[in-house]
Amino acid sequence: MSIRTISTEQLRRMGDREGLILQGCGGDPQEWLDGINQILNDDGILKKGTRFEEAYTFQHDGLTCLLFPFKENMKLDMGKLAVWRLASYSTFGGTWLSDYVPNRLGGFVPVQETKVVPEQVKPDCPLIGTDGNIFHLMGKASETLRKNGMQEQAEEMRNRIFRCQSYDSALSIIGDYVNITSVHQEECMDMEME
Repeated sequence: MSIRTISTEQLRRMGDREGLILQGCGGDPQEWLDGINQILNDDGILKKGTRFEEAYTFQHDGLTCLLFPFKENMKLDMGKLAVWRLASYSTFGGTWLSDYVPNRLGGFVPVQETKVVPEQVKPDCPLIGTDGNIFHLMGKASETLRKNGMQEQAEEMRNRIFRCQSYDSALSIIGDYVNITSVHQEECMDMEME
C-alpha cells in the first residue's frame, strides 16, 4: 500500500479520475488508509477482498485531506458508499473528487496534449570539400532546402545564423537543417547512377 503527498495543483490535473476525499485526516495517513479499508469492508462497501491500495494526501484550508482513488478493477457498492459518505459527513467531511476540485479549488485544469511532431527528414547537402566561407555554406544549404520544398526552414536557418556569434555555432545551425555530406560522396553517387 502506498501513500503519496501531492499538491492541490496536482489534484486539479486529475479530471479523468474519481475517488473519495476525506477532510481533516490528521495523524498517520497509513492508519487512515487501514481504518477506512476496515470500515468500508465491515459495512459491505468493499467487496470480494477489494481494498484501497493507495491514497494521496494533500493540504488545503489548513486541513490534511486524503484522496482514495477508485481503480477500474475495484469491486465497490457505489450506492452504499454514497449513503455512507453522506451519513459520515460530519465525521469525515467525505466528498467526491469530482465535487471537491470544482467547488474548493476552482476546477480541473485541462491536461495539455503534447503533439508528436514527426522528425523532419533533413536533405543531404554536400558542403565538405567546398569553399569554407560561412556565407557560401549558408547559401548552398539554403539552396538545398529550397530544392526540397523547405523554404520556411531555409529562412529560419538564415535568421538563426545571422544572430549567432561564431563560425562553429553557424555550422552547427546548418547541421540542424541539412545532413552535411562530402562533395566526393556526391560525385561517387553520380558515377554510380550513370
